[in-house]
Amino acid sequence: MELYIVRHGQTIWNASNLLQGNADVELNEKGRALAGETGQNLEMVTFDKIYSSPLIRAYETACLIRGHRNIPIIRDERLKELNFGVNEGKNFKELLADTSNPFHHFFDRPDLYRAPEKGETLEQICERGAEFMREVIEPQKDELQRVMIVAHGAMNKAIMCHVKQHGIAEYWSGGLQRNCGVIIVRLDENGYQVVDETKVFYKFD
Repeated sequence: MELYIVRHGQTIWNASNLLQGNADVELNEKGRALAGETGQNLEMVTFDKIYSSPLIRAYETACLIRGHRNIPIIRDERLKELNFGVNEGKNFKELLADTSNPFHHFFDRPDLYRAPEKGETLEQICERGAEFMREVIEPQKDELQRVMIVAHGAMNKAIMCHVKQHGIAEYWSGGLQRNCGVIIVRLDENGYQVVDETKVFYKFD
């Protein structure tokens, strides 16, 4: 089985450097254009199924990439983005600059990140991602040729923690995906093999 793990297209909040997490923010026009171009360039690639986060920015990205093809899109709650709690809607650059805030460590020392009030830990999102892979993807590895997963920046890295079998300290291994970036992974009887962590199917400046 081959997996295409896709991050959603750009949203207004992405463009404004705002944390969106579980907030259900739509794609902006650039995000829709990137998803559409990605879909055009993947038009000849066959997918058996598409799994999507239920959040609108991921689901709309999945729909735009699918285009007019007859591919089922299955929404799964476990693919939602990390819940940032009281930090949702705040400027993440300002949070990163605040050395007194645990979010300061989010990218450079994820092992030191602590969930804010009403938020979710990286350990919790990793548990969600691993459960999805174990219960949904892995049992189908011999039945399906190619599957797409459309989710979020932190969610996709949680999935990669399971794929690579590494801990929270290496959470951002391979770097944060671009909007509509694709991680390509193979899964067979020998386990997972990472093919490309930085693939894009559109032109960017």
